[in-house]
Amino acid sequence: MIVRPVRSADLPALIDLARSTGAGLTTLPANEERLAHRVGWAEKAFRGEAERADADYLFVLEDDAGKVVGISAVAGAVGLREPWYNYRVGLTVSASQELNIHRQVPTLFMANDLTGNSELCSLFLHADHRSGLNGRLLSKARLLFIAEFRELFGDKVIAEMRGMSDDRGRSPFWESLGRHFFKMEFSQADYLTGVGNKAFIAELMPKFPLYTCFLSEDARAVIGRVHPDTEPALAMLKAEGFSYQGYVDIFDAGPAIEAQTAKIRAVRDSQNLVLAIGTPGDDAEQFLVHNRKRQDCRITAAPARLAAGTLVVDPLTAKRLRLWAGDQVRAVPLAAHG
Repeated sequence: MIVRPVRSADLPALIDLARSTGAGLTTLPANEERLAHRVGWAEKAFRGEAERADADYLFVLEDDAGKVVGISAVAGAVGLREPWYNYRVGLTVSASQELNIHRQVPTLFMANDLTGNSELCSLFLHADHRSGLNGRLLSKARLLFIAEFRELFGDKVIAEMRGMSDDRGRSPFWESLGRHFFKMEFSQADYLTGVGNKAFIAELMPKFPLYTCFLSEDARAVIGRVHPDTEPALAMLKAEGFSYQGYVDIFDAGPAIEAQTAKIRAVRDSQNLVLAIGTPGDDAEQFLVHNRKRQDCRITAAPARLAAGTLVVDPLTAKRLRLWAGDQVRAVPLAAHG
């Protein structure tokens, strides 16, 4: 498997992937015009022709036969072209000594606090390929790209995780809150944000703080929780240094997690090494390896061994990276230790 930049020729495969995602992945709508536009911008970003506010580094996961089976992306900066909304979970305290009452009520504040940060987004792997190292490679490859091209990204990286919904795509949080203001199904609002129609959020959502005690018990219970299918992705990013700091999605209340870019494990611990081709050994550790290119970026996960400033990989890994012995690579162990 290899992670590489998206190309316009990948569009049919992306449409197929988008149709299989279900609700919850707003940045991959099954809309051919919108996806074609996004792929075009991604190609500009990889060529260095997009400002950070517009940069959308969209990657695909490709097998050795050339079939695209997954996608992931990282945005250069969010909220610099149009407002970026989250709810910040706060606390309101009400007290009366005379009545001996002291109440702490969680409160939701509409906020644009995450504006300007880079964002991990659009992670999706076809169900038939959710095995082995594929998921970790697809997600973590973005972090190694950030490490190599640090100047293209912000000082903080965020990731909005998919919130709770049932088998029919019904969100308890949406049913208790959003539906009253938008008068539409969760899936429709989710789709509209994905195709870029975000202005209606500002026009229709209440600006004042929302007391969570007015929400249904089911809605309160899902604030800051991820969908069961997203739990492995959340655990993976937490191991890389991401954490929940009290921001949630305004539609499904899924958590927005964040990390200082310099402290992300794959950024902090990755090394620039010389590639050596040989036999890594039976006990070789799995490494994430990047060919250090931008437009022709290729990243894979493979057994490798550190040896005196070199990274020893087998011939197939070098072939996948399109590199020769003596070329430069950036690498980091695939798994976080400790």
